[in-house]
Amino acid sequence: HPKSQPQANLILFYIDRGQMIFARVLPLLALVGVVYGGITLENMNQNMRNMEYAVRGKVVIAADALSTELKSENPPDLPFSKIIYTNIGNPHSVGQKPLTWPRQVMALVDLPKEVGVDNPKITEVFPPDAVERARELQAYTNGCGTGAYSHSQGLLGIREEVCEFIKNRDGVDSKPEDIFLTNGASAGIGYILTSVVRGPEDAVMIPIPQYPIYSATLSLLGGTQIGYYLDESAGWSSQMSELERSLKAAKKSGKNVRALVLINPGNPTGQVLSPEAVQDVCKFCKKHGLVLLADEVYQENVYHPTKKFTSAKKAAFDAGVLGEFELVSFHSTSKGIWGECGRRGGYMELQGFDADVAAQIYKLASSGLCSGLPGQVMTSLMVKGPKEGDFSYESFEKEKKDIFESLKRRGDPPVFFLDENP
Repeated sequence: HPKSQPQANLILFYIDRGQMIFARVLPLLALVGVVYGGITLENMNQNMRNMEYAVRGKVVIAADALSTELKSENPPDLPFSKIIYTNIGNPHSVGQKPLTWPRQVMALVDLPKEVGVDNPKITEVFPPDAVERARELQAYTNGCGTGAYSHSQGLLGIREEVCEFIKNRDGVDSKPEDIFLTNGASAGIGYILTSVVRGPEDAVMIPIPQYPIYSATLSLLGGTQIGYYLDESAGWSSQMSELERSLKAAKKSGKNVRALVLINPGNPTGQVLSPEAVQDVCKFCKKHGLVLLADEVYQENVYHPTKKFTSAKKAAFDAGVLGEFELVSFHSTSKGIWGECGRRGGYMELQGFDADVAAQIYKLASSGLCSGLPGQVMTSLMVKGPKEGDFSYESFEKEKKDIFESLKRRGDPPVFFLDENP
């Protein structure tokens, strides 16, 4: 509105179900900042302004601009014609093929039954085990399909499948009420950090090097990042002496350390911690009353012939401390041999949390209603694939093996290069 004409502005308040209420706002409101351009870089949330998320930061923005120019009618004269984005783990964007059986099930789950699972000719197009799996998943939605909201923690049937997956992996029982299906691991990480961080006096211990979602989220929440350094000479393992040093230094500076992040297998370092090393971290968190955030999204990406992934839950169980401190484990459909980043599927499991605190985390999840149903379905397919003897079992396992071997083969050259060029 022209400043020379300070008449009242008209604001529309949109109410649910399309109703609108019109109200005239008196010029007096301009005195409290309700004016055109009322939010600026200087008066916006400075935590948001200061937040940095490197994998989507300035380099990527510049690459997007160049990519747009390259696709224009008059592209600039550059020494390249295409930009390959390797700034973030986005496997399908750089050529990894999706697994066939999960996509077949996804298509059937989304289709109306009369043209999908109940069509008399459906098995002429889709394998029978994909049809049966899709029927099972549709039943989880109580006939509402993937276009309806689910329970805020996710569909119960899928949470029960996650529990079975964890039990098969770790030999330890899980409960569906402790499972939250999330939009990738990222959403769950946000829930927990939001629950933990109250202000700049609160700190979270993060491995260095680290994946930047942790530092970015802490900046947004106004919390403090406390780095603990991984030991390159010991295969990028975490050392108890370094954890104690980092914690002591943080406390000396007046910080209240409330949580610790463990990324295993490591990102970006790729280390696979020994069972003893993970147990030590669990004992450390119990000793100091810290919430442990166990980022385990790369648990399928173990290429070393003698190493095996050990979950924080199994480590805590074997160390005799499971349930004696707060542990949150995260997994995702975005990595591993799946690479289904765009589905935004994943889960987190809470262990050892006070029931009242867990209820508040549920409330936070409820504010987003639920995670996306396609992501929930893909999570189901990740934790429960075709069984041995099923029609698609052999082809599914072959595709998985081929992708794994391809990832393993392509993972070696960068390691050799970096080792030779420190």
